[in-house]
Amino acid sequence: MSRLVSVHKLDEQGRLMITYQGTLLEARENGWTVEATFQRADQKLDRLQLRAGDRFVEHFFSDRWYNVFEIYDRESGLLKAWYCNIARPARFTGSALYQEDLALDLLVYPDGGMTVLDREEFEALDLPLVQRARALDALDRLQGEARSGGWPFQRSEGSP
Repeated sequence: MSRLVSVHKLDEQGRLMITYQGTLLEARENGWTVEATFQRADQKLDRLQLRAGDRFVEHFFSDRWYNVFEIYDRESGLLKAWYCNIARPARFTGSALYQEDLALDLLVYPDGGMTVLDREEFEALDLPLVQRARALDALDRLQGEARSGGWPFQRSEGSP
């Protein structure tokens, strides 16, 4: 099944922010799972240190208002965190996917800790009320799954 795909991250207005390549690991009726390598400069988000070469396993959905990235350390292979983007449902075409990011993010750590990122940026977006409500519902759903250990926040082999 594995094949090269392009991931296009768009802003809430549909403008291209970034494009990168990944390997399609699984295609489902409602989404794709893509493996990619972090290629940007090292950066710190909350207590997560992202480093060039970290492995991302990214889950995108056509029927959910979020995507979830499992982030694994480039050297140890251990799970560092789940990075959840609140976003409009993804669109899939041929060998490309398009995801419109809504700024709001959730970091979930293997120890159960959580941090919401970019709340102010989200609040400043000019979104229809229905879309704002769906985005906040998605955040609530992800936080609930993280607290209960439900998918995708199940600790697997390779996590501390």
